[in-house]
Amino acid sequence: MLARSPQAALQRLFDEVGSVDQVGIEERVAKYGTRSIKKGAKIWGLKTAVSMVDLTTLEGKDTPGKVASLCQKALQPHDAELGVPQVAAVCVYPAMVKHARKALGSDTAVRIASVATAFPSGQAPLKTRLAEVKAAVADGADEIDMVINRGAFLAGEFGEVQDEIAAVVTACGDATLKVILEVSELETYDNIRAASFLAMRVIRPGDFIKTSTGKTSLNATLGNNQVMLEAIRDFYLDTGIPIAMKPAGGIRTAKQALTFLVAVKETLGDAWLNNNRYRFGASSLLNDLVRQLEKEKTGAYQAPYYFSEAAESY
Repeated sequence: MLARSPQAALQRLFDEVGSVDQVGIEERVAKYGTRSIKKGAKIWGLKTAVSMVDLTTLEGKDTPGKVASLCQKALQPHDAELGVPQVAAVCVYPAMVKHARKALGSDTAVRIASVATAFPSGQAPLKTRLAEVKAAVADGADEIDMVINRGAFLAGEFGEVQDEIAAVVTACGDATLKVILEVSELETYDNIRAASFLAMRVIRPGDFIKTSTGKTSLNATLGNNQVMLEAIRDFYLDTGIPIAMKPAGGIRTAKQALTFLVAVKETLGDAWLNNNRYRFGASSLLNDLVRQLEKEKTGAYQAPYYFSEAAESY
């Protein structure tokens, strides 16, 4: 019996979900940065972007004290007079979830996200990955960020990819799931669109697809973000199921964040301009957003050291 060709399997999937016009995508996203955003809309956009940040620390030297400090920054990113909202979530390794829960308490809108499933490689037995998810949820995680099996995807083993995602959905219980595609390892826009559809078909309304772990050379770009937004749009038009989106890694400035929000508004509409349907996995972004809000209020930039150090972005 002849072995199934991975490329043939991929081509069948491309034929099913549609391929990507790379030139068209690049032309479209180039226009987003030319949009003029007036003062009132800019302030709204900056505050909305703050409310979408997943404030993150993912280091081997993380301690309960560091996580507690991160949680305090999540609850109050700046002084109350500026009117800066809380961030969407703090994101930590599973071992730190219980410390984040202790620091945040139970009566807060700031959620606890935890990377799991052998983040960032995903190279562990499925049984181990599922146990990690269940442990993080038991310790108080509201959200789980998982990585897909990129090797299985590139080998054309799409059923295996979807079965593993479905198993993580079950292990999450009531916790929200974010499925990380790791776009740099998928390599092409066609692969990114196809992987988006595979994930969306087995996750739940309100779960996320996410670009990256932030641990590879290429993370979120306007291009791969656009491919995934259009996949979400097309899936929603076909099924009526709203899937959320999270670009992660490489988004460091307020100007970048506002351009990403323009992409969301023009592709998916206002219903996605909230932290239930869109997030930024870029903790170093938070300080620049606050700095720009200060500038809008006072007319002058504060020095970068005026703001507390951001955690690692991903």
